[in-house]
Amino acid sequence: MISKASVYDQVLGLHAYRSRMNVAVMVILVACLLLLVRFVWLQVFQYEHYHTLAEANRIAIAPVVPTRGLILDRSGQALANNYSAYTLEITPGRVEDLDGTIDALSKIIDIAPRDRKRFRKLFDESHNFESLPLRNRLSETEVARFAVNRYRFPGVEIRARLFRNYPQGTTASHVIGYIGRINDSDLDRLDDDGLLANYRGSDHLGKVGVEQSYERELHGLTGSEQVETDAGGRAVHSLAKTEPVSGNDLVLSIDLNLQQIAEKAFGNRRGALVAIDPNTGEILAFVSQPGYDPNLFVDGIDQANWDALNQSPDKPLTDRALRGLYPPGSTIKPFMAMAGLFYHKRTPESLTSDPGYFAFPGSAHHYRDWQPKGHGVVDMHRSIVQSCDTYYYSLANDLGIDNMHEFLSRFGFGERTGIDLEGELPGVLPSREWKRARFHQDWFSGETVISGIGQGYNLMTPAQLAAAAATLANGGTLFRPHLVRAIRESRSGQTRDVRPEVLRKADLATADLDVVRAAMADVMRPGGTGAQAYAGAPYAMAGKTGTAQVVTIKQNEKYVESRVKERNRDHAWFIGFAPVDAPRIALAVLVENGGHGGSAAAPIARQVTDYWLLGKRPAAPPPAEPATTAPAPGAAPAAADDEEEGSD
Repeated sequence: MISKASVYDQVLGLHAYRSRMNVAVMVILVACLLLLVRFVWLQVFQYEHYHTLAEANRIAIAPVVPTRGLILDRSGQALANNYSAYTLEITPGRVEDLDGTIDALSKIIDIAPRDRKRFRKLFDESHNFESLPLRNRLSETEVARFAVNRYRFPGVEIRARLFRNYPQGTTASHVIGYIGRINDSDLDRLDDDGLLANYRGSDHLGKVGVEQSYERELHGLTGSEQVETDAGGRAVHSLAKTEPVSGNDLVLSIDLNLQQIAEKAFGNRRGALVAIDPNTGEILAFVSQPGYDPNLFVDGIDQANWDALNQSPDKPLTDRALRGLYPPGSTIKPFMAMAGLFYHKRTPESLTSDPGYFAFPGSAHHYRDWQPKGHGVVDMHRSIVQSCDTYYYSLANDLGIDNMHEFLSRFGFGERTGIDLEGELPGVLPSREWKRARFHQDWFSGETVISGIGQGYNLMTPAQLAAAAATLANGGTLFRPHLVRAIRESRSGQTRDVRPEVLRKADLATADLDVVRAAMADVMRPGGTGAQAYAGAPYAMAGKTGTAQVVTIKQNEKYVESRVKERNRDHAWFIGFAPVDAPRIALAVLVENGGHGGSAAAPIARQVTDYWLLGKRPAAPPPAEPATTAPAPGAAPAAADDEEEGSD
């Protein structure tokens, strides 16, 4: 007999069992519902998203590098172009044993350690489906040798690529600059500028010169290619391609023939020359000697050539025209004369007595003139023609350094010219405030005096002096010098001209300009310090020679060039413009340690202006003949055609 308690327990157990079953069924139903909802969410609402992700796994985007723009001179002659050559390339995604493949290739084609190093760097920065160059510029023999063995190397191809070339070699190297491989600092800069995406796949960019300052114009727009890949990331075939846009061509204002004549005129001397069209600011010639071959840098310069350039005492990598800082010497005197007229400290007729030195009243300290016996009584015209130091010592003392600073700054001294090249230095145009900030010292009167002849703290670049000479030539308009004359659009074929840009008007009186320019014209005539260099010229040249001290001469010590080490000798300067009545060219010439401006710098200027104004090329020099006789004892030396400046 079953007790009531037992029946009760069985009922309770069945109820509990059914409750558990109901809960389990509910859990299963909820789970199925959640799976169904999730399935619908993924398949319906998230279809586009996951379809895109799947396609992204299947399709890779490979960059297509654009062709770099050309650099041409004003007549269309190539200064930088591109040429096609064969390269040995590897697509890492299609190669199973990369190191083994490279080792096997090295037995067929010469692969240097630097090639391997460069390839590894590219591999680390690229996708494995991109084709990467292992060896550049293969010879025809190497191409044929690989073609026979190609079946052994899946994923390795011979391709044609474009390489940068500088057909003029060292000519205008500091203008053109060069391209080089992109490094980490370049990548950081591109990222900061928001340009990194446009350089995917690119190996090079401009490092210096026009190649650097016009990088955005020259580089172009990177294209892309859609590549279908398999599960291993290997490229299967191309799906679509967006063509790149080639970089724009640059037409420079430089005249290649004029540039070559100017560089050749320096011979083996160091120095700089900048020639400007005074009516537009276009640079016609831009020389820094010695130069270098930019082709050495395209694929990374080798250590031997780098050491030769970097350790040379002639510093061929230094752009002397923009970064060379030199005392201007007597080339500052025409500008000082303009300052005297502007501040009414002198008139054209004002006379200064030159006994061969300048001294403050009651002082025994003398500031020597280059002419030991002096020039006698001198007016402004004669002070420029014969480069009388004493006249400008006195004028500087009367003007004061702050007036000198204010007026000379109108010509761009003490500031960058704004030329379209990077790395320009501003030079030094001293003032009381400048010295106080720089040295925490007061200004002394003696420093004003020597500043009047372009010595002391004054430091200027050849580009600054050329721009200042152009300002005198055109009547007082300071243009921004520029090297790029026009930009030729690759996409439309249209040409954008670079318009002249006026930086400021110097506010110069016409009468004052006429006085100074007339004196500069007589500098180049008999009796002037530049007469010998321009003897017989069929055009009127206005100029000013100058000599800038490199080492200080002690009190009462005479400078004798032959007794001074070559690199301690004075620098030679010349500035000028021509023709005087309607100037078409203004220039500044510096010959480092060249001595006198009239004998070292002015003859270089003569060759440049002769070609530009007359189309005349310099005659080949006659072969040197050994001297057979010596000057007779007591014979008079050749007349000096320039000054020997100094102060003690």
